[in-house]
Amino acid sequence: MTTAAISAVPVRTGGWRSRLRRRRPVLNVVLALIAIFWLVPSIGLLVVSLRPESAFTQSGWWTVLTAPSRLTIQNYTTLFSQGLRPGGLLDSLITSAVITVPTTILVTSLSSLAAYSLVFGRWRGRDAVFLVVVALMVVPVQMALLPVASLYKLFGSATGFNPFGTVVGVVIFHVAFGLPFGIFLMRNFYNGIPRDLLEAGRIDGAGEWKLFRRVVLPLGVPAAASLAIFQFIWVWNDLLVALIFLGGNAHAPLTVFLFDQVRELASNYWIVSTGGIISIIVPLIVFFSFQRYFVRGMLAGAVK
Repeated sequence: MTTAAISAVPVRTGGWRSRLRRRRPVLNVVLALIAIFWLVPSIGLLVVSLRPESAFTQSGWWTVLTAPSRLTIQNYTTLFSQGLRPGGLLDSLITSAVITVPTTILVTSLSSLAAYSLVFGRWRGRDAVFLVVVALMVVPVQMALLPVASLYKLFGSATGFNPFGTVVGVVIFHVAFGLPFGIFLMRNFYNGIPRDLLEAGRIDGAGEWKLFRRVVLPLGVPAAASLAIFQFIWVWNDLLVALIFLGGNAHAPLTVFLFDQVRELASNYWIVSTGGIISIIVPLIVFFSFQRYFVRGMLAGAVK
């Protein structure tokens, strides 16, 4: 084909962009409808928590559209007026925070240190250790409940302190199962940090701890924030581990408190809805506090 023939071929530039631009309003409408449909259960839960207890058996929550004046915060006032009574909402809320906050801090800090050693450490077997960490990610939590409970019993018989049935035991369990994913995420992010930065620091006489604290850790804030969000939400919403280890404890977390309100014959739906909204608000606050780092941390290690 000659040059003249090639020049005669029309080149379409921006055609797909113009089509996408024309279809964008329709796409926005579809996405808005999907978002509204997705939020309907949460909106219904919020409305039920703001309705009187007697109104639950009389009509559906959607009737509030015709009578919004019936909404009240009496349910929240009643639950919080119980104070720190064992087994109450506020006590369960504090227990959930006592479990979730230390677990999140420990997993984030330990994962950062382990990932630094796997990426920048100078020791043999790093790849083998990382493969073991990746393999541990596929171990289901359900499979480890009985072995961990047995280990707690052996530890209690040897030391006199049995972590089973205590907050400490739940924290240890969550930390152990949160570390594999945390190490995987942080290692992928640290792999994108140029080695020249650390070599320059070593030439200036900086030690490993100083390099981690002054160079690597500030650069790893996006990944650490994303890990903290994931870990906080996972532990905060956990029911299975809390039910197994703290099911009979007077100071149970919020998920166990809400689980105990669902009975076969007479369920306290006004407590479930009110406590459910409170359990949603706390992770939302954490997420929006770190959302600017979330996308950057999700892409950790994806681009070199």
